[in-house]
Amino acid sequence: MTESNIVPQSPMSAVLGKFPGAQRALFRRYHIGGCSSCGFQPTETLSEVCARNGSLDVAEVLAHIQSSHEQDAKILISPAELAGLLQRDKSVKLVDVRSREEFEAVNIAGSVLLSQDVMRELMASGSNKCSIVVIDHQGKNALDATAYFMGHGLQCVRCLRGGIDAWSVDVDPKLSRYHLEQT
Repeated sequence: MTESNIVPQSPMSAVLGKFPGAQRALFRRYHIGGCSSCGFQPTETLSEVCARNGSLDVAEVLAHIQSSHEQDAKILISPAELAGLLQRDKSVKLVDVRSREEFEAVNIAGSVLLSQDVMRELMASGSNKCSIVVIDHQGKNALDATAYFMGHGLQCVRCLRGGIDAWSVDVDPKLSRYHLEQT
């Protein structure tokens, strides 16, 4: 067993459970998991995925996933850290990437729902002077949006660890919590 408890025989569901950004990391370096032609099943093992994608070295792939996970951790901001940042810096932009229905039901004061107009404004500013914090429901999808903004040159972008759900537990218990049904 490795330090992370992920071994070549681990199913991809376990890999993604331990390293939520693994699919993004696999796609970025190896073009695995981003579309139907290069996707994988949750029951496939890491070894099987590597074997059918050019016989990739499993240890190298796992090292890349772990390294990517460590990089993801550097762009996360805890709810408590964000609360402090918002008190110190009124220019922080909170960008919510949830659905309109979720946003309208509950949101962090001052946040804006990501739309085409908001996206254009953020990208056109090209500014790295004010911080952007990306928010989702539980911190799973916002990393992708954060990586997208960073990939387009914005450097002061962070992702709220645990999303609005963690915010409502750690900072503002008056915000309603909710559960999304899996389809």
